Amino acid sequence: MGLRLGLALGHWGRAPAPGRLALVREAERLGYDSVWTAEAWGSDAFTPLTWIAAHTSRIRLGTAVAQMAARAPTATAMHALTLDHLSGGRMLLGLGLSGPQVVEGWYGRPFPSSPLTATREYVAVIRQVLRRQGPVELAGRFHPHPYRGPDGTGLGRALKPITHPLRAGLPLLIGAEGPKNIAQTVRIADGWIPLHWSPSGAGAHREALAAAPEGFMVAPMVHARVCDDVAEGLLPVKAALGFYIGGMGHTSRNFHADLMARTGYESEARLIQRLFAEGRREEAVRAVPDAYADEISLVGPRERIAERLSAWRSGPVTDLLLTAPDTLTLRTLAELVL
Repeated sequence: MGLRLGLALGHWGRAPAPGRLALVREAERLGYDSVWTAEAWGSDAFTPLTWIAAHTSRIRLGTAVAQMAARAPTATAMHALTLDHLSGGRMLLGLGLSGPQVVEGWYGRPFPSSPLTATREYVAVIRQVLRRQGPVELAGRFHPHPYRGPDGTGLGRALKPITHPLRAGLPLLIGAEGPKNIAQTVRIADGWIPLHWSPSGAGAHREALAAAPEGFMVAPMVHARVCDDVAEGLLPVKAALGFYIGGMGHTSRNFHADLMARTGYESEARLIQRLFAEGRREEAVRAVPDAYADEISLVGPRERIAERLSAWRSGPVTDLLLTAPDTLTLRTLAELVL
């Protein structure tokens, strides 16, 4: 099977809804397999997908990613199974843990002392809801069901979901960055949503992905733009990287900066963090190396993108989730890939 294409809309923000809907409809017409929304500390990921589902008929609907700290796992499962029913079985549930700044600063709850355990329990509860084989029960450290903590009433009982899920095997993907998290994702999920994927660095994940079951999705988000000037086309990529590396985490604990460091840009990552922390955001963006922005993107004239696509095809990637800003880019990638 060849590469599938997805349209990654990201955070809903203030972009006009009709314009985004037109982009989604064009992607569906062109044969794109999926459309994805995100959330951080603003709009949620599920509401836009519900609206999109009402205006489309085939394209699959994914969250990339829904933040685990935002909802109890049973609440996330309810969102997913409801949207799966409403859309006729088109839901793809992408989950992410986020970092301490967001979890504690926005969601007002402690960042788990064992992120891997918290993620594993979260997924286990969702699986139980979707399979509906019995009441949801988990003697968990972070997500116990029923809750039996000392501040509880002791009256909680294990419940079986009232609604019958449309699909017990609704695909569940995880946005993971660290090596241990990636290895666990292969074991417990149906797919992985890498951030800042570089085809040249795919070998680092060979061992973990070798254990992946058949049909496992590897679906990185990739900025794509057809343009004549590569440097200009990379500016949005550098702006996003500057924000993720400098602003999406504390200087002492930033998973995105650590990811960049592991790919051979440690000094650059720490410089970006320092500049961003000092309020020198434009300098932080300029400090993002063009080479790093380019290797995780598909930017430039059609011929250049066509040539660079061979590296993406040769690795483990199954789906390209494109943050394509215009219909020309959407159409060009469809012509080159589909």
